[in-house]
Amino acid sequence: MTLDILALTCDEVAETLHRRYGKGRYHATGLYQAVFRHGARGVSGTPAFMNSPALAKRLEHDVHFPACRIAAIQRQEVVKFALSLDDGARIESVIIPGPRRTTLCISTQVGCAWGCRFCATGAFGFVRDLSTAEIVHQVLAARFELGYPVDNIVFMGMGEPLANFDNVMQAIRVIGDQHGLDIAPSHVTISTAGHVDGILRLAEALPPNLRLAVSLNAANDELRDSLMPINRVWPLATLKKALAAFPLGRGGIIFIEYVLLAGINDTREHAQELYRFLEGLPVRVNVIAYNGTRSGPFEAPSADDVQRFCAWLAEKKLFVRRRTPRGQGILAACGQLGAALEGTRLS
Repeated sequence: MTLDILALTCDEVAETLHRRYGKGRYHATGLYQAVFRHGARGVSGTPAFMNSPALAKRLEHDVHFPACRIAAIQRQEVVKFALSLDDGARIESVIIPGPRRTTLCISTQVGCAWGCRFCATGAFGFVRDLSTAEIVHQVLAARFELGYPVDNIVFMGMGEPLANFDNVMQAIRVIGDQHGLDIAPSHVTISTAGHVDGILRLAEALPPNLRLAVSLNAANDELRDSLMPINRVWPLATLKKALAAFPLGRGGIIFIEYVLLAGINDTREHAQELYRFLEGLPVRVNVIAYNGTRSGPFEAPSADDVQRFCAWLAEKKLFVRRRTPRGQGILAACGQLGAALEGTRLS
């Protein structure tokens, strides 16, 4: 019976070791720290097992790691890496170095079912959910195989995180375990296209200080329907009701992501619609110029158009930030993940 360690917290490993092998916290902590703090792939050489060779031998056989390998790496301001999974599918993740923290943008699904028209992952289509271990493995790969001190996680890669709710929540628990990776929920952001059922579930299970981001991109139903099919399931009024009821700690905010598409959602009227939708909600707005792909159907706005749109929002006293794109040249910017993977997905 395998021990799927990347899908477990340290407490869960301790319980498993006690139940299966008659061992407990000491050995569990030793194993857990070897894997999550040092990148070990087993117990060989781990001090906690020096006097327990029989147990070490059993665990070498039983401890299971997902069959993920780094298949490609590209660097340009950011680092994008593709992981090949055990069924032949591939996903992409992006490391974003910064002056204060190193962020990892991780994927939660192979492809995505929701088909946002400005997103390459949506055009890729949906293949399957990632397991908890496959989600967590992206962090280990960034830290120990590529050597980046990741300390901030954004669930903004391939897939809709709240459509893979249980595996994502368990991954957050594993990533935050203080015996291992120790990335607190306050340094974790879940981004959703507006999956209201998932937002309501998240409100009930919310880890303290976890951050929520919503990809909005239009504030009238007709336009948002055309850009984001998820809006036909959960229209704007339903989404706003869920956001208004979402529990936030003192001073907590919701991040609103708005991808600006030239001639589509970038007028003063669109800015006014956005303000009216957000009125009464504790939000910060991130305006992101569209990052095109080889076959993308839209055009990017000019720098002046982006600045003008941000100014209209600022006039309404909204907290607005213009996001500077990074990694466009390697298809690693917002909305571009999956564009380089055509032909690698499962049939």
